[in-house]
Amino acid sequence: MSTTELEAKVRELRELQALIEEAQAEAESIKDQLKVHMGEREELRAGGYKITWKPVTSSRLDATALRKALPEVAAQFTRTSTTRRFCVA
Repeated sequence: MSTTELEAKVRELRELQALIEEAQAEAESIKDQLKVHMGEREELRAGGYKITWKPVTSSRLDATALRKALPEVAAQFTRTSTTRRFCVA
C-alpha cells in the first residue's frame, strides 16, 4: 500500500471512529432518558419492547488489597501476558 493509500485509510478509519463515538454518545443519552422515565421501576413495557433496569450484585477480587496484605500469595497467582496494542496517532 502506498503512503497516499495508507493516509486515506487512516483518514477513513478516523471518520468511522468519530461516527461510532457520536452514535455511542447518542445511545447513552437515550438510555439515560429511559432510566429517568423508569425511576425506581425495574421493568417497563413500551409497545413490543420490554425494558429492564435491575440491580446486579457482583463480587470481585480486590487485587490491590491482596497484594498489600499477602504479597507472596498475590505473586504466586499473578500471570503476565503480552498483547499488541493498535493505535493511530
